[in-house]
Parts: sequence; structure tokens; C-alpha cells
Amino acid sequence: MKNFFVLTLMGVLLFSCKPYENTKIRKNQITYEDFRSDQRLYPTDDGLLKYIDKGKGPAIVLLHGVPTSGWLYRKMIDPLVANGFRVIVPDMLGYGSSDSPEGFEIYNAENHAKRLLELMQALGIDTWSHVMHDAGGLWTWELMKQAPDKIEKLIVLNTIIYDDGFYPPVRMKPGGLAKTAMWGYRNGVTTNTLLKSLFNQGLKENVLNSLDVEGYKTPLLEGKTHAMYYFYSQTCNELPDYSEVFENVNMPVTVIWGIHDTMLQWPPQQVRAANALKVKNEDIHFIDEKHFLQETKAKEITYKIVEFLYKKEE
Repeated sequence: MKNFFVLTLMGVLLFSCKPYENTKIRKNQITYEDFRSDQRLYPTDDGLLKYIDKGKGPAIVLLHGVPTSGWLYRKMIDPLVANGFRVIVPDMLGYGSSDSPEGFEIYNAENHAKRLLELMQALGIDTWSHVMHDAGGLWTWELMKQAPDKIEKLIVLNTIIYDDGFYPPVRMKPGGLAKTAMWGYRNGVTTNTLLKSLFNQGLKENVLNSLDVEGYKTPLLEGKTHAMYYFYSQTCNELPDYSEVFENVNMPVTVIWGIHDTMLQWPPQQVRAANALKVKNEDIHFIDEKHFLQETKAKEITYKIVEFLYKKEE
């Protein structure tokens, strides 16, 4: 009887919890297979990084967070290229198409930043504009700590700045239970449950279809959970303090924030964050969306980014 209930529960989790609500495929919608075919390889000491390098002109990096990948920015790449930029979109180690080696501290902010700096050096890019989202903020702050003069302009999208306003949807203690959760994510037991919860909580309306979700689900089913384990069991419990980095921010900064985000909230930290980053009031933009604003507001975000990058500083 016990086995029957276990099998029933697994059946419910596997088949009745689709992480998407919309079944209509959009015209000319990119597939994850097509996205991956555009990615290139960069070998690091810790494993292979996959990334997109597209376009000519001033370089701009689009940095994802957890548990996403460069796929999050798929709708923004070509428009930015069309506006005259060289667009670099990495999958950080442990995410997307990049390798996911076993290990723990290789996924800390210091190592993520080091590998991104190595990639940019290998690409011959000395300075660039930088877009970050979610945990990509922590990796960016660490990058700025290690190499303060690399980022010319900074675009902040619903990212981690302070403890205030940080309410992660998943927070675990290191150990067996967390590892079991990761096992469920990569073996299809709770993969749909995780993604459905993220998108339902992270979008005002979950309008994603099966092709959208494919790019988030495939890496998980390929076993890409080691970096997630570090983030949810370590980073979420002990956020690094980058106050000293903020004190030395001297590049132009814009904030583009999904104001209805419940995971990363702007209001609890708005005064402190705006002052720390020295961002002007006219460069703070609120978007009518929650956390994953790249999914539903890509055109609006891209327009604001291009406008900011081409704006002449007074």
C-alpha cells in the first residue's frame, strides 16, 4: 500500500503539473536547439562555458541568475545587435549549456566572476556595458571587486543588492534534504513543480508555452543542479556584503525593475540602493511585471537599455 501511494504521488508530480499555461506557439519562435546552435565554447580550469557572441560594435554582457541561463535573454539579443552592439550572453558554470562539474566552492561568487573575466579577456574585450539579473548581481559585484574598471555602464534588472527585499522562493540548509531536492529537480520528479512555482510567482501571468519552458527544463534534466545547490543552500543563507564595492561605483547606472516582484523587492531597499549605486532618479524605471521581466517585457527593456547606452552624460 505504501508503494502504491509513492507511485501515485510520483505520477501526479510527473504528469499533472505542467510548468506552462499557454499551448500556442508564437510565429518564428526560437527553439532551445536553435539557441544552443549559436553558442560557442570557452574552456576554463573548472569546465566548459557556453556563450553567445553576436554582432559588432560596443560590447554588452547579458548576465542571467538562478536557476536560469542565457536563454532568459533570447528575445533581447537580436534587437540589441540591430542597434549596433556586440552582445555576449554567457551560461555561467553549472547553468544552461555549460558544464556542471561536481563541487561546492567552485560555484561561489568569486569563482563565477573570475571565469567571466577570463572569458571576456579571451574574447579581446577590455571594457563593456553590463546587464545583470537575479544572482547575476552577486557575480557582478564580485567582478567589480576583482576588476573595478571593466564595466563602463551598468544596467540593473531585479537583482540582489541587499538583504532587504531579498525573498528567495527556495532556501535550504546544506545536507541530505537539499541534495534530495536537487535529485528530484534533475530526475524529472519535481522539475515541473519547481518551474511552475517559479513562473507563477515570477510573472504577473504565466504566458509561457512549451518551447519557452524547454530552455529552462532541459538543463535541469541534464543534471545541472550543482550550482543551484550552492546558491540555495549557501548564498541564500549568507549573502556576501559588497558595501565597499558600492562605495567605489563610478560608472553610469540605470535600474529597470519589475515593480511587482515578490522575490526581489525594490521598495524595502530603494533609498539605500539608489544612494549606494549613485543612480539618478530619471534612470530608475519601473516595469509592470514581476521577476522574469525579460520574458514578457523584452521590447520595453531593450528600448530603455539602448536609450541609456546612447545617452550622452552631462
